[in-house]
Amino acid sequence: MDSVVAALRTALSDSDGVVVRTDDAAVEASRTDKSGWVADGSPLAVVVARTVEHVQATLRTCSALGVPVVPRGAGTGLAGGANGTDGSVVLSVARMDRILEVSPEDELAVVEPGVLNGALNDAVAHHGLRFAPDPASAAIASVGGNIATNAGGLRCVKYGVTREAVLGLDVVLADGRLVSTGHRTVKGVTGLDLTSLMVGSEGTLGVIVGATVRLVPVPAGAPATLGAVFPTVHQAAAASAAIVAASADGAARPSTVELLDASSLGYIADHLGPSVVAETVGSGQEGGVFLLVEYDGPDATQDALGAVPRLQVEGGTVRLAGSAAERERLLTIRRSFHAAMAARGRVLIEDVAVPRSRLAEMFDRVEAIGREFDLPIPTCAHAGDGNLHPNFVFDGEVVPQKVWDAADALFRAAIELGGTLTGEHGVGVLKRHHLGDEVGADVLELQRGIRRVFDPKGILNPGKVS
Repeated sequence: MDSVVAALRTALSDSDGVVVRTDDAAVEASRTDKSGWVADGSPLAVVVARTVEHVQATLRTCSALGVPVVPRGAGTGLAGGANGTDGSVVLSVARMDRILEVSPEDELAVVEPGVLNGALNDAVAHHGLRFAPDPASAAIASVGGNIATNAGGLRCVKYGVTREAVLGLDVVLADGRLVSTGHRTVKGVTGLDLTSLMVGSEGTLGVIVGATVRLVPVPAGAPATLGAVFPTVHQAAAASAAIVAASADGAARPSTVELLDASSLGYIADHLGPSVVAETVGSGQEGGVFLLVEYDGPDATQDALGAVPRLQVEGGTVRLAGSAAERERLLTIRRSFHAAMAARGRVLIEDVAVPRSRLAEMFDRVEAIGREFDLPIPTCAHAGDGNLHPNFVFDGEVVPQKVWDAADALFRAAIELGGTLTGEHGVGVLKRHHLGDEVGADVLELQRGIRRVFDPKGILNPGKVS
């Protein structure tokens, strides 16, 4: 340990502050993320990089010494992908948080990886632009972390996930070389698309130190928001599929379609107060299934009204927010989901996705798994794209084994229904042992082969993803 730390301190200049940290606070904080998983053992050090040169020097040093490196951003991950493992050096890029350029004409921004989603959107708002990816953790999540996990969010049903928002990347490879991929142009097919390969690679191919990201215009006018309550999750799932599919027949595509099952709505009623939920979603409906639908653009209200009959035909009791305050109350129901879970104890937030046509079946499987393991599993979903977040609430600091077992059953169910282990959180550690079940042995070996090309010594995030 001492020799590695000494080598890092020699390679890195501490003139602008402490770069190499070995104190207990920094080391312990790097071992966990928002998933609840804590890595075994302790990292040797945490490098707090502030420049590209810091990242290069760290990787050159660790490559020469054969020391594993765990790239880390804001630490808001939900799959254990950036947790500092025993004997590793954690390379934090959270302090690389400058917005280097905003080009309104080209609708792009050039940023360092530690820039938070909210900070980027604040910086470009006066140009009438925004960064489309909007994970629930946008206020505390970094753009680099979005890219590393190909994050999604509430608006991706209309605007896509992070991959669609990334034009180019600056990446430091395992041996310290700096490479640039992609373009500043919307179109560009020169060579293989290494930018897309890097998106979602979770720090296993290189360390992202810069990104050229696409910005999109903020839609004109106020959004129009619908709150609908259904007797069953099957009806709510059918309604969400119907309003998204209607865009193929000329109807507007909603920007947000969020579903809260009955268990979730019950937890939220306990958290906010039953009367608050009843008054917001409809008197006496707090035990139902809640669907939040939003349209944006100049015709948002007309588009929302056009969706009402499709929701009603599936059994929904629908209300259109008549004011900004009423819209905020409807949004608060959805936004309160995680706070309502956290009020009950520690939370493991899972992430699976299935085709929209099988969303109701996946909810059935979640309910059955809850019965099998005698666990409540309140679940919310980005229903517009079939992405479910089953939640487990437990007591104590350690996730109980039966929760892990139930989560494993969820992963298998999603794959059986033609879905995926993770829609937006990434594989990390928590889903690594199921990866072959989804992609197959041949594809898994191809992925590992690509990883060896980028990182022949295997120092980047070992034990994660593949």
